[in-house]
Amino acid sequence: MADVISVFDEGWLEGVEDRKIRTRLGVIHVRLGGTPDGPVLLFWPSLMMDGTMWRYQYEHFKTRYRIILLDSPGHGQSDALRKNIDLKDSADVLVEVLDALGVDKIVLIGNSWGGMLAGVFPAYYPGRVHATIGMNATASLPTTYESIWATSLATFLSLHERMPKLIVTAATNAFAGPTARATRPEFLQFLSFPLRDDPKSVAWALRSILIGRRDEHSLLATITDTPVMIVAGEEDSQFPVHVVRRMAEAIPNGRFEIIKYTGHLAARENPDAVNALIDDFLSGLTL
Repeated sequence: MADVISVFDEGWLEGVEDRKIRTRLGVIHVRLGGTPDGPVLLFWPSLMMDGTMWRYQYEHFKTRYRIILLDSPGHGQSDALRKNIDLKDSADVLVEVLDALGVDKIVLIGNSWGGMLAGVFPAYYPGRVHATIGMNATASLPTTYESIWATSLATFLSLHERMPKLIVTAATNAFAGPTARATRPEFLQFLSFPLRDDPKSVAWALRSILIGRRDEHSLLATITDTPVMIVAGEEDSQFPVHVVRRMAEAIPNGRFEIIKYTGHLAARENPDAVNALIDDFLSGLTL
């Protein structure tokens, strides 16, 4: 199992370069590290998380790849969101980041919001990716239940200047499955992470990416030349396996995998299984 020192220990960031990049959605913060001349892996996080959620992937891949850990719009050290955006806006911002860094092509790896983006990005910008990996994501419209609870949460958060403690309960309910609750206390402790967030910014992200999302299956069907792997957490209550499977099946030649005993933040909750899947996928590519 991956070594755990402390939930929020940031010693692993030693030697990582911070960069602020101006985009159409304000300043986007990225961390650059790994092997300077290696193929580039760019990691886009989930809602309520920043690029540091990929700690265990960074540590695993840094000796072979150049790594970019991105704080998505409205999160981490990126500028706050104060308007609605969509996945096309996210894709456009990602291209602006790549251009600013002088990076031509990447392997895009994302979770939830990042997983949705990993699905559609090859349709918008096929020339900018070698391959993509989308984890714990969906291409479907929000269900009625999702719309109700996410709208309620966004409305509640928009009333606060600092993140209310209730967000820890919301994050635990959304991100932790029964196995994590029973056997992964370090991961449960990590789910206090959203207390660092700007509540108004998270509210805009919820409205944009979760509540306002579109059905993307037709767009995914246009992806014919980019290798794509879609990964479901067996215990993900946000995007259940059948929803994630449907996303994968919409992509011609898309690969679908299930990680057992794992919830919504697969890369942080079960890094060994995720890293093994990524290694296996990348081994079949020419980068």
